Amino acid sequence: MNLTFLPVPTDSVDGYRRGAADANGQSPERCTITSDGFQCRHCLSYIPVGAPALVLAHRPFADIHPYAECGPVFVCAQDCAAFSGPGLPEIFAESEMLVRGYGADERIVYGTGQIAPAGGLQAVCAAILADEAVAFVHVRSARNNCYQARVERAG
Repeated sequence: MNLTFLPVPTDSVDGYRRGAADANGQSPERCTITSDGFQCRHCLSYIPVGAPALVLAHRPFADIHPYAECGPVFVCAQDCAAFSGPGLPEIFAESEMLVRGYGADERIVYGTGQIAPAGGLQAVCAAILADEAVAFVHVRSARNNCYQARVERAG
């Protein structure tokens, strides 16, 4: 199965860069990246040490409901190109990830949540998306539960 990895949308990121309120109604915080490992949820690449970034509350759902998790994400403070594939974004190549399938109603499809091992994210997402009840998968940090990206069937 071919997969599409979808970052935080460009229009949302551009708004945050202009100071638009995040999911908590606050302006994004500006910071400077001081160590390796911080990932931009727009270009789906690592933010270089010393680069400016924004940290903000993001809710990757269309509506607010009990399953609409909100949490912190980082994005490059300066313009960056949205990840558009093909293939696996670099930030997912070497880490375990928490993955969870959601129905078209944005509710968790129970039984789909699992930890994808390093190097196994695409296979785990494809297996979850093989279930017709699953409309999309969210990828989250296995360590901190922070939202990373949305995965859908390609095509």
